[in-house]
Parts: sequence; C-alpha cells; structure tokens
Amino acid sequence: MNLEQVKFLLQPETESILDSLSIDAHNHLQVATRLHKSYTSDQVHALIETAMLRDKGGKKFSRAAEMLFVRDGLEQASAEVVSTYRAAKFKQAGVTHVADMGCGIGGDSIAYAAFAQVTGIDRSAVRLNIAAHNLAVYGRSENFQPVEADLQAILPPVGANGFFFDPARRTAEGKRIFKMANYQPPISILDRWLPTVPTGGVKISPGVDYADLPAPEVASVEFISVQGEVREGMLWYGDLRTNGRCATLLPSGETLHEQPHLPETEVTEPQGWLYEPDGAVIRAHLIKELAAEIHGVQIDRSIALLTTADEAETPFARKFKIVDVFPFQLKRLKRYVREQKIGRVTVKKRGSPLDPQWLEKQLKPKGEHSATIFMTQVAGEPTVIVCNLSSE
Repeated sequence: MNLEQVKFLLQPETESILDSLSIDAHNHLQVATRLHKSYTSDQVHALIETAMLRDKGGKKFSRAAEMLFVRDGLEQASAEVVSTYRAAKFKQAGVTHVADMGCGIGGDSIAYAAFAQVTGIDRSAVRLNIAAHNLAVYGRSENFQPVEADLQAILPPVGANGFFFDPARRTAEGKRIFKMANYQPPISILDRWLPTVPTGGVKISPGVDYADLPAPEVASVEFISVQGEVREGMLWYGDLRTNGRCATLLPSGETLHEQPHLPETEVTEPQGWLYEPDGAVIRAHLIKELAAEIHGVQIDRSIALLTTADEAETPFARKFKIVDVFPFQLKRLKRYVREQKIGRVTVKKRGSPLDPQWLEKQLKPKGEHSATIFMTQVAGEPTVIVCNLSSE
C-alpha cells in the first residue's frame, strides 16, 4: 500500500464504503468489478485489502473493524492481549515515555499510550499514518508522536525512559528469521540506546536459538503463550529484567519462573497421570520448575513429559489419565485399538520419529471409545502411553 492509498482510506467518506463491503472467496471478483466503476485500481485494491485485513485483524484487535492495516504489519503485530500484558509491565516499572522502535501499524503503541507518552519511530510514512489513525481509533492520539526516521541513524528521543523494539523477523520473501543477528534492523543498534535508555523490551522469535541470547545479567528472557499456543519471546532490559527465565500464560497472566538451584528431576516409569507442559514452559527450559510445582518426575531425561502418582492441578500443563503403557510395536498397538473399540484417537508424539497423521490412518480406529495416545520414549525405549480412554 502506498501513501496515496492511505490518504484515500483516511477520507471520512471512505469509511462508509468500507462499512458496506462484504467480501469472501466467492464474491471477491464481483465486488472488485463493481468498485472499478467508481474508483481507480489503486483505490479498489486499498478498499478490498482493508476490508479483508479488518476481518483478519479481528483475531488480534478488539477494534479491528475501524482500524487500518498493511498485510505484513498485521502479521508481525502482537495480539492485543499480549501488548496489553507487556504495557502493564512498563507501567509497573514506572515508565512514562516509551520509544516504540519500529512502531509499524501502532499495535503496541496503542497499549503504551493508555498510560504513557509514546514516540512511534518508523521509516515508513505509510505505517506512521496508519499507526496515527489506529491510535485515534482507541482515543489515544494525544499521547502519540510519530517520527519518520531510520532506527540505525536516530538517537533515543529526549525524555524517553523506556523502549520497545520489534525488529522484523521475516525476510522480504516472507521466510522466518531465527538468528537474532539477522533481524532487521539489527539488535546491535541497542548498543547506542542502552546507555541513555536502559529499560525496555525486545520482541524476539519464540524459536530463538539460546546461543544467540544475551547473558542473563544483561537481559532476561520470557516466552509468552496465548491459550496454549506459544506466540512470542521477549528480552527484558534494565528495570524490566527479571532473575532468570520465565514462561507466561495469557490471558490469565500466570508466570512460572526459573529456580536456579533446583536439583535435577528424577526419572521413573509413567505413573497414574501424564503432564504435557505448555509450549512456553518448554521453550523457557522450565521442566524442573514445573516438576517441582506438581511434585512430578520425568519419564525420560530427554522428553518434556512429566508424571505423578496422584492427580495435580497446574495451569502450565495439560494432564492426562494414564490407562496403559507398553513398548511400541505397530501390530500390538493396532490390536489394542481394535480390542478396546477405540473409534476416535488423538496421537501425540514426544521424541518419536513417527508422523501422528500417518499413524492415525494405520490404526483404522473403529468403536465407541476415544483415547489420546502418546508416542514417546521411556528410559530411552520407544513406548506407547494410552490416556483418557472413555466412551464417546
């Protein structure tokens, strides 16, 4: 999208046009043909793109129906529940002026502007105009100052006592970037910022290589899960830095923290209950901490599954009632599914090379019962753990 298209979308009369559009896969061409009778090709593209992105943006923003987006900006933007959580941490740390480094479409600026002054820095005039509009949608324009600049050339804005940096983690072709050194702009620009603004956060890929992370005394790392799906990693600096790694679940906001002096978790055969840790717990390497919380043990040193004899409650893992455990042999597993009349099966794998979808087809489930089957390892041996066997 170019600046002229954005200016067109910002016209008051354009909003009524957008309100009247209802676009889906079946009527896309029909709507475009109708619009071309009154508008230029660029304007038609802007209208259709905006209508489609507003629908998609509803998964992230509560006021998406009034906002403007560009496709890659929406894809990179955090969900509102995440940006609001982060902003609360800034507020608690006493930050009153946030430099939003690479503010994009303004998703995070919206959250910070609820309590602080925000300087939104981006080299794209298109994104800055969109961000200003989106801040206005939330009634927070007065706290937002857009600045068109290259982050690699600009110094921290005067008065900022906190920064949020969201570098691009995809190439121009859309491929994910996992190496922090390859983010754009590079994280090395913080070397110029930290002496002036030492408190802030950097959004990183949840799949980041631990070898790329700064030393714990420089920045702490947090992994954030939303309704069971790992969405983001964060590096926290200055007054936002914590002691060690942590995993946070949203929307509840519950956090599991690293405990450096915990002993290694014991390893035993599966007991009465099996626990599948949330992805944020796994990414934060907090299996020992979770085991301590539920008084659990591992079934294999290399596998992120825990077990307990008695049922334990935790928000940081899904629990399963163990029904059977036996060494993996395909014929034996097929016979078991047939004998137990299992008609609906969910296959999960931890440390197994088997493809769950392939295995489900091989099992040919038929019957009135359902079950969850873990393909995993116990003491290094391929093992089947059958859980939650029940009637439909």
